[in-house]
Amino acid sequence: MNKGNQLSGDGQKLAESVEQRGLAEGNTREAPTAETQGSGKVSRGLVGVREAARRDKRLQFTALLHHIDVPLLWSSYEKLKRAAAPGVDGVRWTDYQEGLLERLTDLHDRIHKGSYRALPSKRARIAKEDGSERKLGIAALEDKIVQQAVATVLEAIYEVDFVGFSYGFRPGRDQHQALDALYVGLTERPVEWVVDLDIQGYFDHIQHDWMVCFLKHRIADKRIIRLIRKWLKAGVMEDGQWQPTAEGSPQGAVISPLLANIYLHYAFDLWVQQRRYRQEVRGAMIVVRFADDIVVGFQHQDEAEAFLTNIADRLSQFGLRLHPAKSRRIEFGRHAASRRKAAGLGKPETFNFLGFTHIASKTRNARFVIRRQTIGKRLHRKLQEIKRELRRRFQDPVPETGRWLRQVLQGYYRYFAVPYNLDTMNQFRYEVARAWLRALRRRSQKARRNLTWEKFKRIQKEWLPMPRVVHPWPNVRFRRRHPRQEPCAVIPHARISTGGAS
Repeated sequence: MNKGNQLSGDGQKLAESVEQRGLAEGNTREAPTAETQGSGKVSRGLVGVREAARRDKRLQFTALLHHIDVPLLWSSYEKLKRAAAPGVDGVRWTDYQEGLLERLTDLHDRIHKGSYRALPSKRARIAKEDGSERKLGIAALEDKIVQQAVATVLEAIYEVDFVGFSYGFRPGRDQHQALDALYVGLTERPVEWVVDLDIQGYFDHIQHDWMVCFLKHRIADKRIIRLIRKWLKAGVMEDGQWQPTAEGSPQGAVISPLLANIYLHYAFDLWVQQRRYRQEVRGAMIVVRFADDIVVGFQHQDEAEAFLTNIADRLSQFGLRLHPAKSRRIEFGRHAASRRKAAGLGKPETFNFLGFTHIASKTRNARFVIRRQTIGKRLHRKLQEIKRELRRRFQDPVPETGRWLRQVLQGYYRYFAVPYNLDTMNQFRYEVARAWLRALRRRSQKARRNLTWEKFKRIQKEWLPMPRVVHPWPNVRFRRRHPRQEPCAVIPHARISTGGAS
């Protein structure tokens, strides 16, 4: 297929971008900082960019690079993780701190003169739960700084554009907001079928030409586009060998989450939103997306099946493919159990989303609820990590190991201690305690004989905190965040009909 013709002809149609956008010749001059909702302080110039983007959704920005000044580069440097692994340059965050102002001034000059060059990412691989590998790309430190600065500028535009049901990698949004919206959508809308979508190797298959095509709907500053092209085309270094990158955006790069959201904004979000508002769906429909993990709920089975087929075709036009094993349509909702029982089938199927297995259930008074439990494989993997570390620490003093385990448990509870998951949290604490007891008994024959479970309980009580539910009921927190839910609400992403956003 001729990619050039595709971009110039069918590109706009496929991207659901109808009209040509107007041009914004200049942006507000750089000035003192002002508070923003998600990212603390940004320049008033970027506040002006955001307001201009909000006023006109068709506006193209022709002058953005001047917002990348030394103060923004300094702020971007401060936002980077201090202990992150170095890229191919071998420079760590602390190494760059010496002569920081001079370094950033020189980097600023190279950016604006066009002499800045992106270095290839350093390839790293980590094992996934399904046995496959996740490819990570570790950028050089200066590339991280510039990417963070560009992301700050682009967020001022795209946070206005992004739809409400998109929750991943966005300032002021997190996993639990997505989980709350999904819970409310599934329990308060007549959803009976769920389409669970997973895009196979999403970050690795972002098409560069399409990425640039999507960016140009809003960004007409060729210098910003040129910077992004440099990062996409920089390649990767693995085992000392440079490899070109014909597609994909390195997972782990600072700019990649924002680019990934922009890509799916045009390839998925707008398409789904326009189908719904064109009333092509007869019954209820909810959507919640966190990066490439997507859950769509339907009232009618035929619409769920048609959507699964249509979205596979839609994404394939942009070089993306649904994971054949993880993408499926299941019967799920308040009437799923009774229907399946009448048909002689088993219990309703479950699905996983953001670390939790979602189970259609009912309370003792027959009220429909969603029980969310930690995914078994994820819990097992965390326990294995703790056991390996305990074997390494088995000779350390009890208070030292106890303080570490307390932090581990508290961090785990902060994410997973949701209603209906307390039994799993108690089991997790019990397994951690058993692993610690075995590690302590390995110290000596005397410890093996004398350290009984009853004696160990005193250590366990002192250092291993009991779990408690730290998250409120999803619908309570959702309504506290979105006090009005009618379609004309002041808060635009408060509509239940789109899984908490529209």
